[in-house]
Amino acid sequence: MDTQAYLSDFLTKQAQKDPAQKVFHQAVSEVISTLTPVLEQNPIYIKEKILERMVEPERIISFRVPWQDDKGEIHVNRGFRVQFNSALGPYKGGIRFHQTVTADSLKFLAFEQTFKNSLTTLPLGGGKGGSDFDTRGKSASEVMRFCHSFINELYHHIGYHTDIPAGDLGCGAREIGYMFGQYKKLTNDFTGAFTGKKPNWGGSLLRPEATGYGVAYFAQNMLATRSDSLKGKTCIVSGTGNVGIYTIEKLTELGGKVVGFMDYDGSIYDQSGVDAEKELVFVRRGSLKEYAQKFTHSVFRPHQKTWDIACDVACPTACENELNADDAKLLVKNGCKCVCEGSNMPCTPEAVDIFQQAGLLYSPGKASNAGGVAVSGLEMTQNSMRVYWTREEVDQYLRRIMNSIHTSCLTYAEEYGLKGNYMAGANIAGFKKVADAMLDQGLV
Repeated sequence: MDTQAYLSDFLTKQAQKDPAQKVFHQAVSEVISTLTPVLEQNPIYIKEKILERMVEPERIISFRVPWQDDKGEIHVNRGFRVQFNSALGPYKGGIRFHQTVTADSLKFLAFEQTFKNSLTTLPLGGGKGGSDFDTRGKSASEVMRFCHSFINELYHHIGYHTDIPAGDLGCGAREIGYMFGQYKKLTNDFTGAFTGKKPNWGGSLLRPEATGYGVAYFAQNMLATRSDSLKGKTCIVSGTGNVGIYTIEKLTELGGKVVGFMDYDGSIYDQSGVDAEKELVFVRRGSLKEYAQKFTHSVFRPHQKTWDIACDVACPTACENELNADDAKLLVKNGCKCVCEGSNMPCTPEAVDIFQQAGLLYSPGKASNAGGVAVSGLEMTQNSMRVYWTREEVDQYLRRIMNSIHTSCLTYAEEYGLKGNYMAGANIAGFKKVADAMLDQGLV
C-alpha cells in the first residue's frame, strides 16, 4: 500500500471508530494532510504504527463534581482530564470551565496541545481538562466550592512530574488559586503542580498577556519574510478575552492599527484604531456596547463578525471554526495579507484552502498561539529554581520561543518541499519530535 492509500485508509477507520467526534477528526485530518513526504522518507513511522498510537489518548479521566450553591442546593457537573501524550514530558494543558465542555471537545484540544507543546521546544507532553460548569453568574464562594470539589478527584492524577494543568476559558487566576489551595491541602505539598498562578505566590509575570503577545510577535515574523512589518498595518481581531485583548495591545505597540474586534453580541468598527485609553474598556471586561457609547466615532454592529472589515492582518482568537469559507473570501477580496491564528483551529479547512490558494501568509494556532504554554513552561522553571523574573526577562524568553517556532515552521516546510507553508511546517516539526520520542521509548 502506498503512503496516500495508507493515509486515506487511516482517516476512514478513524472516522468509523468515533463518528460523532467531528472536530477531533478535523484536527487529525489537518495534521495528516501534511505528513505524506515525512512518511515517505521515514517508513518506520508506518511500520511502528506511530499515527495509530498518536491519535489515541494515553488516558481519559472522567468523574462527577458535586457542589453546593449559596442557597444550599446541590448541583452535579462532569469533570474530565484528557492525558493525551507524554512522550516529551509530563502532560501540560489548560482546564476549561464552560457549558460546552465534553470529553470529545477536550480530546480535540489535547491533541492540538501535544503538537503545540512540541513546537515550543519545552519538555512537555499534551493534555487538556475541564468541566461543563460555567463560572458566569456564580458567586466567588460557589466557584470556590466547585473548584475544591473538582480537585478532590483530579488531584489523584496530577502533579509536578505527571500532569501540570493551567487556566483556559472560564478558568483564570482565581480558579487556579482555589484549585491549588485544595491540592496543597490534600497533598501537603507546595509544588508547581499548576501554572497560571498569581505572581505573588509563584506565578509568572506576563502569563495573562503571553498568548496574545505571542500572536503579535508571530505575525510580525511572518510579515518580515516579505520584507514588511506591522507598522501602519490595519488589523482586525476576534474575541475580547485574554488572548484578544493582549493581541490588540501588542499589535498596537508594534505599530499596527486595530480597527475591528468582536464578542458574543456583535462587533465594533473603529476606523481610528484602538489606543491605550480604549484598551481599558477591555481590561475592565466592559461590553462592546459600552465601548461604542464611550467612543462615539466607533460603530457597534449587532450579531456581525469582523471579517468583512478591510484589513492587512486578521487574527482569529475566539473559538474553533469561527472563520469559514465565506469569511475567507471576504478577507482575500479586501486585501488581507496575513492571517495569524490566536485560538485552536479557528479557521475551517475550506477557509485555510482559500488563504493558501490566494498566497496569503497563514499560520495555524498550534504555532502562533503557543505563547501561553511557553510562559507556563517558564513559570515552571521559575518555580523549580525558586527565582522570579521581571516582565522584561519573561518577554525576552517569550520572543525567543516564538522566533524559534517561526523558524522551525519555515525550516521543516522547506526541508520537505513545502516552502512557506506554515501549516505543513508546524505539523511536521511537532509530529517528528513526538514521533521520534515515541520510537525511542518503545511500545508504551
